[in-house]
Amino acid sequence: MDGHARGPRRETPRDVVRFYLLDHRTPTGKAIDIALLALNLLFVGVFVVETYPLSASVQSTLWSVEAAVSLVFLAEYLLRLYGARDRTAELLNVYSFVDLLAILPTLAVLVLPVSSVAANIGFLRVIRVVRVLRFYRFTRDEEFFFGTVSVGTLRVMKLLLTVLTIFFVAAGMFYSFEHRVNPDVGTFGDAFYFVVVALSTVGFGDIVPVTEAGRWVTVAAILAGVILIPWQASKIVKEWGHRDKVNVTCQNCGLAYHDADASHCKSCGHVIYQEYDSRE
Repeated sequence: MDGHARGPRRETPRDVVRFYLLDHRTPTGKAIDIALLALNLLFVGVFVVETYPLSASVQSTLWSVEAAVSLVFLAEYLLRLYGARDRTAELLNVYSFVDLLAILPTLAVLVLPVSSVAANIGFLRVIRVVRVLRFYRFTRDEEFFFGTVSVGTLRVMKLLLTVLTIFFVAAGMFYSFEHRVNPDVGTFGDAFYFVVVALSTVGFGDIVPVTEAGRWVTVAAILAGVILIPWQASKIVKEWGHRDKVNVTCQNCGLAYHDADASHCKSCGHVIYQEYDSRE
């Protein structure tokens, strides 16, 4: 077992925190990953359930769960800042920004003298939706708490996650702007249905945006789908088309992907000395 699997060589508190928040291999690192993933699913699930008619007791319970999970996420955010090698870079990291932004409405309710209802109106609900972007942290490399996947599999996972993220974020924002004025949008499920129909270009017409903001959310979602989904899908197609190649770039002409036993670039003849590994 290598040093990385055993733990950090330097046993300072910052090193320990940084190691276990990034680790995928040790039991502790895997447990942290699984716990954070479960809490993210719970946080997103609470947001969805809260859009449906509920009794006062259920609403109170959901609010307690949301507040508790938000405090855990706040602790994780602070620990990431504490353990980061470059705290400024971590603070400006887009995922860190999303982490903090998504829990601000709940934290504001906890520390300010306002009702929890304030976290469910207007732009505050829109802010809470972005928490779904947090799932991208779990696709930062090929190692997961359940094992290691291939680059191709990782890209497929990112593509599926991109599709679901666009659907979910757009649906959450569309619901936030429309549900108070649009009689056809009563729950998150209605908004999600509309987004799927709109982005798939089916366009049944049974639900249409009635607010200016709802229209712009629809336009932004369609543009995001048109740009991001083909871009990631092209990477998958390229990877599948070069499954028998090695991703080595010729320093002379820039051609990438060569045969595993190639010693010269097949385009310009420049020596690349790509040695064939018989174990692969």
